[in-house]
Amino acid sequence: MDEFSFIDSIKQRSYKQSSLLKGIGDDAAVFRQTSEDIVTAVDTFVEGIHFSRDTMQAFHIGYRALAANISDLAAMGATPAFYLTSLVKPESWHVQEVEGIFIGMKELANSYGMDLIGGDTVSGKQLTISITVIGYVPGGKARYRSVAQKDDIVFVTGTLGDSRAGLHLLTENNSYEHTEFFIQRHRTPTPRVEFAKSLSKLSRIALNDISDGIANEAAEIAEASNVGILLYDESIPISPFYTQFSLKQQQEWKYFGGEDFELMGTVSAQEWPFVVQAAENTHTKISEIGIVTERSENSNVFMMKNNKKQRLNKCGYTHFK
Repeated sequence: MDEFSFIDSIKQRSYKQSSLLKGIGDDAAVFRQTSEDIVTAVDTFVEGIHFSRDTMQAFHIGYRALAANISDLAAMGATPAFYLTSLVKPESWHVQEVEGIFIGMKELANSYGMDLIGGDTVSGKQLTISITVIGYVPGGKARYRSVAQKDDIVFVTGTLGDSRAGLHLLTENNSYEHTEFFIQRHRTPTPRVEFAKSLSKLSRIALNDISDGIANEAAEIAEASNVGILLYDESIPISPFYTQFSLKQQQEWKYFGGEDFELMGTVSAQEWPFVVQAAENTHTKISEIGIVTERSENSNVFMMKNNKKQRLNKCGYTHFK
């Protein structure tokens, strides 16, 4: 199958977004939007760094890659609309496997009414996927990391450490319970789009998606807002059966494991009840896990554990280490 035949095999035959004027089939896509702000994000995923065929099928690779991008839109309070995918294909990957990647993306995209409107495919030495997503948010309602204020409540959705636990189960031969739950959380995460969208009426809220671990995400909010953040260790939510792992693993994974694609946020105490109600309305687990403080000279993120306050370093996954 040549490049043009492959593109024809993955392109959509019909589109869901009414704002789209021209999809795949020309030099560029065209869409028109005047009533809302446009939000866009891009991520690149490289075999051997972000995914492996040892732990994922092609379907899961595509699904999770798009989920990571959609989670970025959720953190901005945006509704996903379009995505574009560029892919570098090595000889070791069959065309059918690459099609499986696109099937995984399409499966998730359909859940949000997203349209594939373009991209590129080239040959290369290492499988690489680059995805650009586009979404909409009501005018002036995009959510930023830079608006946290002292005495805000710090919260998080879902449970943390599950994805890293799932990866552990896929690479170790030890016997564990409820392995499918953790593996699913690793392979097919659920971006918190509906929950984030339901917060649009709040006057102020800072959001960040948990892709590199909550320690990293808390530091990013603290740095952008010029504040400090204190997290309560006993309040960090974990899944049932998470305690079957060692204490060291539990601690490391829930703070630094990453790729849970939950949302962390800060909001005033006055508007916290509205966040709780939004979580109930969207069937989203939510936990109050800390408080925003004044910025410290020594660090900007601390953890309270066993009645002792300790510095929480920003040491989640970084690509340029």
